[in-house]
Parts: sequence; structure tokens; C-alpha cells
Amino acid sequence: MAQHTILVVEDEELMRSILRRLIEGSGYDVVSADSAESALAVFAENEISVTITDIKMSGIDGIELLDRIKAIDNDALVVIMTAYSSVDSAVAALRKGAYDYVTKPFVNEDLLQTVKNAIQQRELFRENRALRRELHKQYTFSEIVGKSDSLQKIFALVQKVAGTNATVLIQGESGTGKELIARAIHLNSSRASQPFLAVNCGALPESILESELFGHTKGSFTGAVADKKGLFRSASGGTLFLDEIGEMPLQLQVKLLRALQEHEVTPVGASTSVKFDARIIAATNRNLEEDVKANRFREDLFYRLNVIEMSLPSLRERREDIPLLAKHFAAKSARSQNAAEKPVSREAMAALVNYDWPGNVRELENAIERAFILSGDEIDVDSFPAKVRDNASRSFRSRDDDAFRPTLEEMERRYLIDVLGSVGDDKAKAAHILGIDLSTLYRKLKRYEEI
Repeated sequence: MAQHTILVVEDEELMRSILRRLIEGSGYDVVSADSAESALAVFAENEISVTITDIKMSGIDGIELLDRIKAIDNDALVVIMTAYSSVDSAVAALRKGAYDYVTKPFVNEDLLQTVKNAIQQRELFRENRALRRELHKQYTFSEIVGKSDSLQKIFALVQKVAGTNATVLIQGESGTGKELIARAIHLNSSRASQPFLAVNCGALPESILESELFGHTKGSFTGAVADKKGLFRSASGGTLFLDEIGEMPLQLQVKLLRALQEHEVTPVGASTSVKFDARIIAATNRNLEEDVKANRFREDLFYRLNVIEMSLPSLRERREDIPLLAKHFAAKSARSQNAAEKPVSREAMAALVNYDWPGNVRELENAIERAFILSGDEIDVDSFPAKVRDNASRSFRSRDDDAFRPTLEEMERRYLIDVLGSVGDDKAKAAHILGIDLSTLYRKLKRYEEI
């Protein structure tokens, strides 16, 4: 039971001491706080299994503490302590999401049984939460829209590597869908029912990132009031996704390399290592080979991560997918706004296809969501951001520099994409607009590898 930590919140020192001795005597770790304010700090920094709080305290009371803890973690288990005369308040707490309540003076065995029941409930929460997170989100291929050859090759590679435990390195510009691909690998693997945990290696300071990844022991640093498993161990049986791996500090890269080589981690403050069983998928928008040459990234770690390499194409490299994505995001916006779907006008689709999308799919989704809100019965050019709008007037106009002038073949390819997008990929309608036979259209599409 030592892996479970109970937080006791009580402003009376004697009662706090009694509760600590009682609960520790049953084999649990206990951390305590003399106010709701300090309890919130402890809760945010540690893995708390159950919180036991008095209902009447100076400052923030137990009811408001319950609300704030639930705001941090809606599945948190909170037990309310109250005097017999305040049972009505305890019942109100149950309505707000408290797990249970005990009345003071309490029977020791009853309190401990309540804690035991809450622990069992927490274990069920942890198992079911991982399943719900993956099954309800449905991060499958249906979430990755496109029929371009480059994307189909990625799909095929995902299916090949999903059934293995090989480490995967996904490279691509920001917004190309690296986490979606990582989730697709996970959900098509034998680990699909286990956790998929993700961390952005560039978003946390080095000291915090180390603790998040490898865990820490109680007392290893100020604020470490309980043991923490860390993501490597928490993801055991499942997948750990290391996003923006190129931003990881060099000192941590050494520890990550050892973890990958030995399949074990040493928590901060510990003297012994602990095994883990998590598949590792890493992603970056940087050129790691260039970073290796510049001594910004360890060469041995690069090769350890780069067992299976996936390079995601930018959106400008698969423009034929833009009409499909635009309609997908327009339909998604309609659902989120509880409104009727809107078509994308021909001029608007031309502007979308010819814009370079430096932010890739993420930028396109934001542009469509904005346009859906601002437009009338159809999504038109005027509802787009200015930088996208500008493309409507120069949809097929070449740049002044001859080096960038498209060939006639390229101009024809772009025009075919534009017309197909304007008619919802209805090839018969497109052929009629173009004034060619349907068989001719298919031959052209095949030549341009658009089908």
C-alpha cells in the first residue's frame, strides 16, 4: 500500500497528528496540510490517492477545497470529515462530487474502511480512465484526413510498425499531425488498451522535466513530499510520446539514452534503478541530423531513437488534400457550433489550395473555424484571415522571378485540383466544367498522381 499517498487537511494540530498516525499505521503514506491553501499546493505537486479534509476550517473551508481539487482533477477522491451537527453540509458535499463523508468523533475502523474503499475506487478509475481516453477520442486513421500518395505511404508504414515494439522518430513541421500519427501507431498496436502518455520536452524546465520523466523519491528536493513514479513507469504496458525531443537539454539526453538502452530509469533522489515497459515514440520539428553536427543533440541518442523514421509531409507538399481537409473541418465546425453545414465557395477553395500554410493542418483548421463563424450561408474568401485572402486574387498567378514560374503542366494540375475541390470531388461534374470526357479526366489525374 506504500504507493498510495493520503492527503490529510485539518487545521487542528492534535487531530491532524491523530489522523496521520492512524493512517500511517495501516501502511499508507501520509502528507498533511493545516489549511486548504497549502493543501492545494501539495495536491498539485504530488500523486495523491485520497484527500481527507475537515469541512470547517478558517479561510477556505472543506466544500470550497473540494471544488478546487475537482477543478484540478475531476476524478479526485475526497472524503469529508464533519461533526454530527453538520451532516447536511456533508450531504451537500456528496452532491458536489465528494467520495464519502465521516462524522466526528469517528470510529477508527470505519475511517480506515472508507480509505480502503476509496483506494479501490481509485484503482478502477485509473484503469478505466486510460481506456476511456483512448477509446472515446478515437485517434485512428479517420482523424487523419487525406488521400495523397505521401500520406498513404505514412499510413502503410504505421500499419507495418504498429505491431512491433520498435522506437519511432516522427519528423515534420509544426502542425503536420505528429501526435495523431503517434496515437495511430499506439491504437493499432497490442498496447492499445494501455495508457498513451505524452510530454512536450520543450515546455518544461530541465529539473521539472527530469522528475516528470523519471520520477522522484520522497524528500529528494523541496516539495517532494511523496514518491512519484514518472511517465516512463506510468506508461508501462503502453506508449510514451516524447514530443519536441530536439528541445531536450543535453544533460537529460544522457539519462534518456541510458533509459532506452537499459529499459530502466533511476528516479531523482534514488540510488537504484527501476525497470519499465513502455514503447517510445519521439517527434521533432527540427533537423536532428543538423543538430547532431552542431553538437546540440547527441549522435548516439539520435540513432537510438531513429530505429523507424517517419517524415510527415507539409500541407503545401500535399495540396490535393486541402479540399478534403477544408470540408472535414467545416463539418467539424458545424457540429461544434450546433449549426448547419456550410459549403466552401469555389473562390475560397482556390485561395486555400494556393496558400502555403506555414502552420500546416493546424493553421488550416483554425482558418476554417474562423471562417465558419464569420461567414454567411457559405464559407467565402472574405471570411478568411488576410494572408489567406490575398491568395484569391493571385490563385494561379506566378511570381515575378522566372525561377518560380510554374510549367503549363503544373498550372493544369492546380486547375484540376481547384475544379475538383469546388464540386466536392465529383469527377463527372468536374469533367463537364472542364469540357473533357470523364475518361480523359481520369487519365490526367492518374498522370498527376492525384488518385
